[in-house]
Amino acid sequence: MKFTTQNPEKTLHLVSLGCTKNLVDSEVMLGKLKDYKLTNDTETADVIIVNTCGFIDSAKEESINTILNLHDERKEESVLVMAGCLSERYKEELQKELPEIDVFTGVGDYDRIDELVNEKRSNFTGEVFLANETNDRVITGSNYHAYVKLSEGCNQACSFCAIPSFKGKLHSRTLASLEKEVKSLVSQGFTDFSFVSQDSSSFLRDLGHKDGLEQLVEAVEKIEGVKTARILYLYPSTTTLSLIDKIADSKVFVNYFDMPLQHITPSMLRTMKRGKGVEQLIELMDHMKSKPNSFVRTTFIAGHPGETTEDFEALAKYVEEYKFDRANVFSYSDEEGTTASKSEEKVEQEEIDQRAEALGEIIAQTTQESLEKEVGQTFEVYVNGESDEHEYLLSARKTVWAPDIDGEIYINDNELLDENGEALQLQFGKIYTVKVTELVGDKLLATVIK
Repeated sequence: MKFTTQNPEKTLHLVSLGCTKNLVDSEVMLGKLKDYKLTNDTETADVIIVNTCGFIDSAKEESINTILNLHDERKEESVLVMAGCLSERYKEELQKELPEIDVFTGVGDYDRIDELVNEKRSNFTGEVFLANETNDRVITGSNYHAYVKLSEGCNQACSFCAIPSFKGKLHSRTLASLEKEVKSLVSQGFTDFSFVSQDSSSFLRDLGHKDGLEQLVEAVEKIEGVKTARILYLYPSTTTLSLIDKIADSKVFVNYFDMPLQHITPSMLRTMKRGKGVEQLIELMDHMKSKPNSFVRTTFIAGHPGETTEDFEALAKYVEEYKFDRANVFSYSDEEGTTASKSEEKVEQEEIDQRAEALGEIIAQTTQESLEKEVGQTFEVYVNGESDEHEYLLSARKTVWAPDIDGEIYINDNELLDENGEALQLQFGKIYTVKVTELVGDKLLATVIK
């Protein structure tokens, strides 16, 4: 995602790669640099910042390619900054190998980016930065939706993941801090919130509370002006049936359940160090699905070391039968320092890719079935604005869906009339009731009825 603003004296071009958690940190940097005017013109920008992702090989490659391409385009006297996870994870190597970069910083100095840019100085603070209510963020991409970060770091020990090695242990914000931030965002006109972290269902466990998310649900429900909210990235061993009930009973939190499973067989869950028995996991997933208007999203890894043909076939069968609303599949790749990277039971790359492709096809089919079920249904949407498809089509999102990842609804008719009998002008960022008339490809077409 690229951001742009403008300032007569100084201009800034910022690229935020990777996850929504990164996006929050990018918004903090924009807040610290709001004297700069955002621009899409990379050739004239005075400052260029890339907030990198260091999660998997493809993300690392994208980060490096992005920063090198920007270096090729920029003017001589500009300041090029490499920030974020990749920069943190490989700080020694990157500083040696990329003399093109003027400022290196990792995951600890987002709130000091103005100093580092002004002094053209690299810095790596030992502690991970965690955005809070005192940070003056510039929310991007929406006039009604904002991401709110619950915590940093992670106490899990998944075999394939290197995040704890550079993000450290779980560090939760206080509930009071989150309440203040949400109230502040509501006062600025935001009504829809997505709460994010590496492992959201462990929120407040480091502060001695096992029901942190349930407390969050209760606290947010009491804040006047919040219309809808959802929680992203639940973790199997810290998600409970009572949490699912709490979300389902909420008038504010939608029945959105995003829990990366990675696998489903007992042997692979043990190998991946996922910390939940298969029976309990299936019980959790079925409980999510049983809730009215529930929406279930997940992630899988294909070809993890030790995955047999039988394991993969069992996973494919489960995905086919459960029928997730949305899912992603990643081909396994070695991450330095992880348990999986040292395994001697590696799956051949060709086999990994075939499994990922096969699983991807099943997911494409279940996603299509999920969309087909929406035809003829009536539900609430947020109207985002004009669609990229056509000036007469408006782009909308079902209130239960997360922004950008779950789909787009085109509004092609509006039955609301003003006092003169004219079609009422729909307001962007507001909720309307629509009826879905058809599915064209992967886009739903709908009519506004209320």
